[in-house]
Amino acid sequence: MSQESTPIIMPSERADVMDKIRPDKVVEEIRMRLLGKVRQDGEWVDHKFLKGRALSEIGAWEISLLMLPASSQNTAMTKLNPEQIKSRLLNLTKTAQKMCLRNWKEYNIQGIDQLNFVHEIVFTNTLASLNQPEGEGMRRFVGNISSGDIGYQPEPEMPGMSMFRPNMK
Repeated sequence: MSQESTPIIMPSERADVMDKIRPDKVVEEIRMRLLGKVRQDGEWVDHKFLKGRALSEIGAWEISLLMLPASSQNTAMTKLNPEQIKSRLLNLTKTAQKMCLRNWKEYNIQGIDQLNFVHEIVFTNTLASLNQPEGEGMRRFVGNISSGDIGYQPEPEMPGMSMFRPNMK
């Protein structure tokens, strides 16, 4: 591959990638699943077998809203240190537990297992979201798009090496 085959990175590509980094979509999916819905043919539908275990509309809304700031484009582009991540993670999970305990009837909490379930969802989603920008990976990736540092790189030629012929010295 020659240097001429390196693609040209257009400035609009950075904006396109930013539009595709949407951790908030995961929060919406979690909200719908907490409501006892599953996706069928692109639509969210209620399932009878999940309704007895589902959170109420207000419960699913408030839990998803709690996770939203940690699952945003802003957070995906922010480099947090391990102490900041640990602090946010603990605060969000404690708040979720308090919300579920305080509002258990309104949230349709039927047992302690649902409290643990909500805790694990908030913990896992928040941990993944806050760790995503570790090492500035997402910021560096988006930055590279705008500076043209990604794309096709020419294969370095190795003297005497070929995929189609034996090593010749």
